Amino acid sequence: MRALEYLGLRENHQQNLCNNNGSKVNMIITDYCMPGMTGYELLQKIKESSVLKDVPVVIMSSENIETRINECLEMGAQMFMLKPLKLADVKKLRHQLTK
Repeated sequence: MRALEYLGLRENHQQNLCNNNGSKVNMIITDYCMPGMTGYELLQKIKESSVLKDVPVVIMSSENIETRINECLEMGAQMFMLKPLKLADVKKLRHQLTK
């Protein structure tokens, strides 16, 4: 739930593209399996946010479940990466950051 606070997505918390340090959020990378919510649920909240909906979201998982991957991509995830990451995956991610 700390991710929701950091991104300003908790109820009664003002949404802002900058965190408390003034750093701009230009990409969100999350694991699919987290305590309290899934990466898909976080993705839904991000895409419902008027402030963060255009920020690219990358979801990672060690589980190669095709329906889960497709569901995340259809919801608007930029990428779904399988762990453990390979050097080629990191290069793709770096390319996304430099767009």
